[in-house]
Amino acid sequence: MLFVIALIGISLLGFTLWYSLRVTKLRDLPTWRRFLPLSLLALSTAASLLRAADIPQVANAVAFPLLLAAIAVAVTEVRAEIRRSGAVVVGEK
Repeated sequence: MLFVIALIGISLLGFTLWYSLRVTKLRDLPTWRRFLPLSLLALSTAASLLRAADIPQVANAVAFPLLLAAIAVAVTEVRAEIRRSGAVVVGEK
């Protein structure tokens, strides 16, 4: 069971990193918006590393919400770029 949880966590982290890097390549966005998901991911990772410094309360309260915020911002920016470019999305008419 622990292996499955670790696999889900690694997949979630990889998904977030991939989308965050994809947002940094969108040149029509202001710089702060391009790097916001990546910086939220870095802050989430830093907060998660506080567990190693024996401060789990802060890590538990901050790390996962920051990761979810990074995912939400990255996915929103990519979808907005798809709509702006007029690209056809599979499944939409």
